[in-house]
Amino acid sequence: MKSPVAVLRLPPDILPTDARHVQIFCQSLFLLVGIGWLGWQVHAFHFALTFAACLFFQHAIEKRFVAKPGSWKSATISALSLCLMMKANAWWAVVLCALFTIGSKFFIRYKGRHVFNPTNFGIMVTLLLTGEVWVSPGRWGSALFFLILLGALSAAVLFRVGRMETALSFLGTFAALHFARSILYQGWPADYFIHQLSSGTLLLFTFFMITDPMTTPVHPKARIIWAALTGTLAFYLSTIYYVHTAPLWALLVMSPFTLLFNHFFRHERFQWR
Repeated sequence: MKSPVAVLRLPPDILPTDARHVQIFCQSLFLLVGIGWLGWQVHAFHFALTFAACLFFQHAIEKRFVAKPGSWKSATISALSLCLMMKANAWWAVVLCALFTIGSKFFIRYKGRHVFNPTNFGIMVTLLLTGEVWVSPGRWGSALFFLILLGALSAAVLFRVGRMETALSFLGTFAALHFARSILYQGWPADYFIHQLSSGTLLLFTFFMITDPMTTPVHPKARIIWAALTGTLAFYLSTIYYVHTAPLWALLVMSPFTLLFNHFFRHERFQWR
C-alpha cells in the first residue's frame, strides 16, 4: 500500500523530465501577469538588471570554481524569484542581492549541497545589511483568479519534484494556528482570517521557496516535521512581533536545521534530472 506522501506524485511522463523547465515557465508567466496587469512595468529596469546580474555571477563563479559550468536554469530561477518577491530602492542593492543569492549556492555548502534557499538568503541578508530591499505582501493583491492560477501551476512543479507534502505541512500549520488565534480565541470574523492567507506572496513562498528540493530535508517525514516547525515559527513572528515577512525569516532560521534532519532521517538525496 502506498504511503500518503507517495500518492502526491504524478507519473514521470506527465510533465517535462526536468521540473525546472516547468518552474521557469510558471514564474515567467507570473512575472508577465505582474507587468501586464499589476503595473510592475515601472520596475522593468530592476527586472532586467536582476537577470543580468544573476546570470553574470552564475557564469563567473562557475567558470572559476566549477569543473562543468552551465547551470543557467538555476540562475534563471533565482532571477525570476527575486523579481517576483523583492523590491529595491537602488540599482546597486539589486546587484548586491543577486551576488548574495548566487554566491550562497557556491560558498555556503555542506557535503556538496547549499544550505540556504538562495533567494531567501539573498533577500534577507541584503535587507539586514542595507535596508534598501523589501518584500511587499500586498504586491500581488488578492484576486481570486490569480490565486487559483498560482496554486494550480505551482502544484504542477511540486508534483514533479515530490515536495507537495512540504507545502501542505507549512501552509496547513500556519493556517491552523492563525485560525485558532483569530477565530477560536479572539473571535474575529472569518474575513480577517481569509485575508491573512489570501496573499500571492505567501503562496509564492509556499510553492517555490520553502519547497526547494535542494535545501529541504531529504526524507518525506522529516520534511513534514521541518515544514510544520517553520510554519509555527512564522506564526509566532507574525503574531507576537508583527513581522510581515515572518515566513522568510522563519525559513532563514530553519534552513541550517535541515542538516540535522538529514542526519537522523536518512534517505536518497534529490538530484535534478
